Amino acid sequence: MMAAENLQQRLVDRLPAVRGSYEEGVPLSKLTWFRVGGPAEVLFRPVDEDDLEGFLLGRPADVPVTIIGAGSNLLVRDGGVPGVVIRFGRDFARVEIEGARIIAGGAAADMNVALAARDAGLAGLEFLRGVPGNIGGAVRMNAGAYGREIADVLVEATAFDMDGGRHVIRRDQLQFAHRYSSLQEGWIVTSAVVQGASDSPADIAARMDDVSSQRQSSQPTKARTGGSTFKNPDGAKAWELIDAAGCRGLAIGGAQISEQHCNFIINTGDATAADIESLGEEVRLRVRETSGIHLEWEIRRIGVPGGGA
Repeated sequence: MMAAENLQQRLVDRLPAVRGSYEEGVPLSKLTWFRVGGPAEVLFRPVDEDDLEGFLLGRPADVPVTIIGAGSNLLVRDGGVPGVVIRFGRDFARVEIEGARIIAGGAAADMNVALAARDAGLAGLEFLRGVPGNIGGAVRMNAGAYGREIADVLVEATAFDMDGGRHVIRRDQLQFAHRYSSLQEGWIVTSAVVQGASDSPADIAARMDDVSSQRQSSQPTKARTGGSTFKNPDGAKAWELIDAAGCRGLAIGGAQISEQHCNFIINTGDATAADIESLGEEVRLRVRETSGIHLEWEIRRIGVPGGGA
């Protein structure tokens, strides 16, 4: 009898007390750039690192935890995400200048870090103007654009493990590769320190404008999309392989391969997460058949298929 009662207990009633907020059944489609996907069983917004640490220390061990950032490189499946989804609030979006270094919270938008660097006369971070998302996600996936990436500027990052342990990780400990870091699965990046170099704010601004112009001319920036869908394989470009496989404009349901850039899937208006994922898998199949190359997803996919969390 006791076991049956526990199975029916609301998850939120099993969670530790926090200073932030718990919300049940929050539609995650509103928090992702694709604008698709089901709800979070519970959404937790910690107010600061201490609040996050307290939650992690007190959470039941059987409760899964998922962290989401800006939602720019994320596909939430239609059935939603079981357990607790963590999304950072304002305290985690701070950006501070210390000499030639910038300390950015995990939820700081990449673009805001680039703008802060420009205003402080710190060069080398202009590429972040063309990276959708936030610094926490950028560290995890070694985000980059136009020949530069986080690995080129990172000094160190602070992350919490699922048991509430706090870790400061140096750049040389992360084994960066293209759109990859060795940051342990489940670790949550709460801040990062990046390094710039002194330069004229006007010159930095000009380079940032160039990055912005290139992005707008080459990518479907006004569409509902998740950014680059697949990682570039060694010695090749994903978009060229996709184009050669005849996938430009290919559609399944409301999901379509962009005519402007073949490595972008767009939600044309009524796509489901299943449409987007199915289209991505069809593209992977066709590229494998035509080139023998196995494309790897760059977009992070979370949650369960349609049917509820």
